Parts: sequence; C-alpha cells; structure tokens
Amino acid sequence: MAKLTVVGIGPGNLLDMTQRARQAIEQARVVVGYHTYIRLVEPMLDGLGKEIIGTGMMQEIDRCRMAVEKAAEGRDTVVISSGDAGIYGMAGLVLELVLARPAENRPEWGGVIAGVSAVQASAAVLGAPLMHDFAVISLSNLLTSWETIEKRVRLAAEADFVLALYNPKSKRRTENIARVQEIVLRYRDLATPVGIVTGASREGEQKVLSTLADFTKEEINMFSLVIIGNSQTYVKEGWMLTPRGYEKKDSGLGASR
Repeated sequence: MAKLTVVGIGPGNLLDMTQRARQAIEQARVVVGYHTYIRLVEPMLDGLGKEIIGTGMMQEIDRCRMAVEKAAEGRDTVVISSGDAGIYGMAGLVLELVLARPAENRPEWGGVIAGVSAVQASAAVLGAPLMHDFAVISLSNLLTSWETIEKRVRLAAEADFVLALYNPKSKRRTENIARVQEIVLRYRDLATPVGIVTGASREGEQKVLSTLADFTKEEINMFSLVIIGNSQTYVKEGWMLTPRGYEKKDSGLGASR
C-alpha cells in the first residue's frame, strides 16, 4: 500500500503554501482535487509527470474515492484542498473513506498537512478582526439544515463572538446572508463593523469595509468571506480591529480609538 495524504494548499497564492505542503505534492505520484484547486497549483506540477485527477463541484465523494483507490493500488497520492484541508475541506471525507476499508486493504494514512485558511487570509487583509473569541460558520445548507445554521448564528451573536462566514452567498442562495443580518442585528449595533474579502490571496483580491446595517448591499459571492465584528470591534484608518483587552493594562490603547 502507498501513502495517502490530504494537503491544504493555502488560499490561492503559492507564496502562502507551506513547505510541508509543497514537499508532499512534489513527492506524490498522483494529485487529486477540484478543478479550480488543480489550476492554483499547476505552476508547480509542470513537467513532473504526475497523474492529475480533477473533478467538478459536487463530486467530492467520487474524487476522494478515486484518491483512496490510487493509493491502495500502490501510488503515493495527495488530495488537495484550498485553505486548510481540515476546515471545510476534504480531510474528514478522505479519512472516513480510509477508515471504512478493512485494515488490511487501507493505504498508509499520511495525515493532514495544515494550510493557511481562508478565514486567516481574510482576517489578515482586513487588519486584526479575530484577536478575541470568534465563531466560524458556513452558510451553505447543502449538508447542514438551515435551522441548525440559524441556531448557531443566533447563539454566537448572543454570546458576542466575532462571526466569520464561509459560503455567504451564491446564485441560488441569496437570502441566507440577509437572514443572518436580521439575526445579528437583534444583539448588535447597526454600526458594528463588517469586513468582506473576496478572493483572499488570489489575483483580483478585494476588500470592503462596511457596517452591519449596510453590508448586504455590497457584492458578496462564493469566493467571499464575511467577518462581522463583536461589540468591541472598531475600524480606524481603514483597518478592522477587535481588541483583546490590553487596554486594561495600558489606558493609552483604549484612548487611541
């Protein structure tokens, strides 16, 4: 049996890929991933003679099964995911498929190689909005009921978590983000800062700073990540910042807002 490894390739720019991720991809004989992710790493695959398996959206199970089979056949294989493969990526699905096989027929588990997540990359673009407790929630209800998503949003908003929203809006899901806005407004001021980053770390990256009252008027799509501040978050000179509490040790920090 060969080794099967799940690799987080970072948000898009090859400069954000870890050395461990690069090494795993370079050493693998088979690279499996969503077409868009394959294109992101194409520059480092040219001329290496690897087998490349790319599939489209909604074919996650099929491509992960193919990856397990390739490794079981004796070819070191990597499954790539954008960002961190363990955050809304393929790590869980691949591991489930491996563990579902009889122990004697499993490929060697090469583990998960962490990557820079979209939420980390987006937060860096905005400034420092995640310096205190935060909750990450996907608004896609393809695999999770909308009732469950609403409950998570409501409880996180009530607890004053900064909210980071994956999959905020698509051509078919246009109302979910508006519903989130309604829920959070029950607990937060209209002027609460909201940051929107689209295509973080990729060509054409865009950053928008808005408020809880107005952010849904901005362009938001499946390549966007939305960060809603908590009651302490503020914007200064174009940067979004959630203080951690150091102003309690130095009163001059609080005065700088």
